Amino acid sequence: MFESAELGHKIDKETFRQEEPKLRAALLDTQFDLRENGKFPVVILVSGVDGSGKGETINVLYEWMDPRYLSTLAFSAPTDEERERPYMWRYWRALPPKGRIGIFAGSWYSNPIAEHIQGNLAKGDLDQRMDQINRFEAMLVNEGALVLKFWFHLSKDGQRQRLKAIEKDPRTAWRVTKESWARLKTYDKLQEAAGHVLRMTNTPWAPWIVVEGTDDRYRSLTVGKVVLDALQKRLADTREQNYPVAPPMTHKIDTLDVLTALDLTQQLEKKAYEAQLAKWQGRLSELVRYPEFKKHSLIIAFEGSDAAGKGGSIRRVTAAIDARQYQIVPVAAPTEEERAQPYLWRFWRHIPRVGRVSIFDRTWYGRVLVERVEGFCAEADWLRAYSEINDFEHELHKDGAIVIKFWLQISDKEQLRRFKEREKIEFKRFKITEEDWRNRDKSAAYHAAVCDMVDRTSTSTAPWTLVEANDKSFARVKILRTICERLEKALNTEKSAAKSNKDK
Repeated sequence: MFESAELGHKIDKETFRQEEPKLRAALLDTQFDLRENGKFPVVILVSGVDGSGKGETINVLYEWMDPRYLSTLAFSAPTDEERERPYMWRYWRALPPKGRIGIFAGSWYSNPIAEHIQGNLAKGDLDQRMDQINRFEAMLVNEGALVLKFWFHLSKDGQRQRLKAIEKDPRTAWRVTKESWARLKTYDKLQEAAGHVLRMTNTPWAPWIVVEGTDDRYRSLTVGKVVLDALQKRLADTREQNYPVAPPMTHKIDTLDVLTALDLTQQLEKKAYEAQLAKWQGRLSELVRYPEFKKHSLIIAFEGSDAAGKGGSIRRVTAAIDARQYQIVPVAAPTEEERAQPYLWRFWRHIPRVGRVSIFDRTWYGRVLVERVEGFCAEADWLRAYSEINDFEHELHKDGAIVIKFWLQISDKEQLRRFKEREKIEFKRFKITEEDWRNRDKSAAYHAAVCDMVDRTSTSTAPWTLVEANDKSFARVKILRTICERLEKALNTEKSAAKSNKDK
């Protein structure tokens, strides 16, 4: 993929002098149109070999465009806070909002390539990581983002000459470090790894642009014109940007499903409830203080029918945990800030560090529930959301998070009783709204959406637990018991694996 970037491309001073003013003016005009349009963000990845002009190119873009609407994110070794969260967390936080341009100096590609060169990431694991990145970038594009990926290339001799020239100039000598010269020794390994990565991730929705980095004027004009052309075409294209990533829904031919199969008559008497509640709350309190838990985070997701008892269940869970150790994240309609980002962004920002607990009262499943039923997003959006959510939860699990998901189900008759009760009791009136009553008229649509959600997102790493919630006591105990059992399984499995490795 690098042959065309080793031909010795150059632009003479006169040509550059004539082209630069026109390009700068067009970029500023188009950037203004992007801000006014406000419908999509631009993500620019700047990667390549040392000395190829990555930093200089970023500086040129800042000079040629309005810096107030650009942001540059430089990623090196992760901080302690970043290491205690999933790998992609820091990149999600850095995504630009709609109408703005984010330039990533170093990106989600940097660490996998470096780890592979160092021998810490096998070829198969590298391929798996690239497959995850492809799906992540497809999600960004489906959410409307324009993703531009630049790889700045130099031949081995070209890199050596560039480093010497940069080091010789007092104004730029600081850019060349011992690590720069050390990485020159691994040039061949980098080219092999980078060539493989670029082939694996050169997708129609986020292709790589390989640019020769020898000549500053050529590099600057090339990048400027690519950015300008891509922006102008994207602004002029009013078509949906979706790439289908999910099969269509299948039609059911009988009435049996995961919800109708539940036995909602199950109950727990008061005395048994009090004993079981104390037992499982005590066990949960022990588990989150267990030394092995400090290697994990716990994410508990609550969904359910209106008035199914999510709030009461959450209070019974938090009663067993130190208030300094958990946060409750209530999820309502997205804010303006959240609407300017991919829909999963507002959930990534609340992912806890290891040793902590996040409890979501409503979740990322709103995309395939309320947004689907109420028509707040297109069919293509909620269809692809199933695989995107599975990727999200897999990423959490892979990095040590324990994800536990509950759906609380009650009968229509019980829901009606609770609605009327809430209207009568003064301190519960805030819980019932016109929207709750209106949603009852769409119960069949919500029923179908919940069944599809469970069928498509109940995985081995993040299974759904369906809770029969007509009896609040039964539901609360089942939830606490499930959390404890999942925690015990995760922590004991890790302890057994550690003991096995020690015995070897």
